[in-house]
Amino acid sequence: MVRVSNSLVGILNLVTFVLSIPILGTGIWLSRQASTECEHFLEKPVIALGVFLMVVSLAGFVGACCRVSFLLWFYLLVMFLLILLLFSFTIFAFVVTNKGAGEVVSGKGYKEYKLGDYSNWLQKRVSNGKNWNRVKSCLVDGKVCERLADGEITAFDGVYNKSLSAIQSGCCKPANECNFTYVSSTNWTKPASSVSTDPDCAVWDNDPKTLCFNCQSCKAGMLDNIKSDWKRVAIVNIIFLVFLIIVYSIGCSAFRNNREDNSWKRYP
Repeated sequence: MVRVSNSLVGILNLVTFVLSIPILGTGIWLSRQASTECEHFLEKPVIALGVFLMVVSLAGFVGACCRVSFLLWFYLLVMFLLILLLFSFTIFAFVVTNKGAGEVVSGKGYKEYKLGDYSNWLQKRVSNGKNWNRVKSCLVDGKVCERLADGEITAFDGVYNKSLSAIQSGCCKPANECNFTYVSSTNWTKPASSVSTDPDCAVWDNDPKTLCFNCQSCKAGMLDNIKSDWKRVAIVNIIFLVFLIIVYSIGCSAFRNNREDNSWKRYP
């Protein structure tokens, strides 16, 4: 007689196994078709996720439905480690995103961002040249500043009064204190002499592939975006953790069923 807990674990892992196939397929497709560094950066994590889900779900399915206690034990071990990992990441995410916020600019519809306002751990991640070059490649490929240059925002007042995203504010225009002369949305003229102490003023370039992508404000805008995303992920993680704990409990019940069944077979 099939136990209810074994059946539930089997069904859940069968669904997970089916879902892992398109994830793995997407990773393989990216490895063959990716044309940008940003896309290539995604291929390995996607493939790893697909393989991980496939192996673990297969172990859980066979272990629960075929009464293979060793595979079910392996499945429960991975689940336990995953619960610990997600719990640790959730706490970590709340801690490292606790600092940092945009500064309201008087009379403007956007905020400006300073790298020093964010946690030291996040600052080190974007200050690493290799890491930032990858992020910058994704920003350029994603054309985050294109909306400012394609005619949607053409007037001087439009640029200053428009509600810009953190990344657009930090990467697509010079800082307010640079006092650059407006030419177009992504084209600004530097003053003959500048007394600004902001190092980003010297980094700005009108080249669409450069703009302020090397600025500290761009890195700060990216961190503000990450901060918002991580907080959302942390909240989703809490819900997912509850689900994993329920599945883990059902898996433990299925493991006990396996041991009981094996005992009956051993001692008829």
